Amino acid sequence: MILWDCHMHSSFSADSETPMENMIQKAVSLGFQGICFTEHLDPDYPEVPDPIDFSLDLSAYQKKIMELKEIWRSRIELCFGIELGLQPHLSGEFRKLLLDTPFDFVIGSSHVVHGYDPYYPDFFRNRPEHQAYLEYFQSILENLTAFQGMDVYGHIDYVVRYGPNKNQNYSYKQYQDILDEILQRIIAAGKGIELNTGGYHYGLGEPNPCREIILRYRELGGEIITIGADAHSPDKIGYSFEQAACVLKDCGFSYYTVFRDRKPDFLPI
Repeated sequence: MILWDCHMHSSFSADSETPMENMIQKAVSLGFQGICFTEHLDPDYPEVPDPIDFSLDLSAYQKKIMELKEIWRSRIELCFGIELGLQPHLSGEFRKLLLDTPFDFVIGSSHVVHGYDPYYPDFFRNRPEHQAYLEYFQSILENLTAFQGMDVYGHIDYVVRYGPNKNQNYSYKQYQDILDEILQRIIAAGKGIELNTGGYHYGLGEPNPCREIILRYRELGGEIITIGADAHSPDKIGYSFEQAACVLKDCGFSYYTVFRDRKPDFLPI
């Protein structure tokens, strides 16, 4: 069983309205041993087509989670994490942040690609879907060149959630060369990836990244892999974790990873 959900958001993130307490209560009711909040921080997020402020009140977030850790310590373990929206020019800002703030866990994710978030149709307009997906993967390499301060790279094929055909025409084989380079860079840096079950609740029938990428990561020697539902509301906590456990086992993993104080702990499935 997987008893930790290590990717979730609350009202401290611009795209959630759920109080942290509600997320914790749901996790407790599901029998989780621990959860990690990974609130969004996406500086320089594009103002169009929808002006969303993905800044983060870090001091208030840290204060709140420390209070809740004490309140809930007898029932569930809470970890203090963050999801950084990577862009190469933000690398210095993020390095300083991580020096100054005692996070348990840091996800680095690609949300904004050369000024566009694939969440919006503008990213795909007037070009083939394949080209848009390739640009997304190229942006991951650009981010890895500029910054390797994360613990894991988040939802590596996030782009397919929002493509015109989602993953209908998508496979690891189509992008094998660039995906292998991404995975090799992550492994060489001593970092990991996550199995993000958001792909299931976006109707892909696969996690992000897809199982082929997870299998290839393992074949290349990857060891660190965290599990998160990318929940922004209580109903998505632990979403499809039974399927996630099967995927991990099928890909050669007998464990998953939880970070505390930026150190990995390997827990049996």
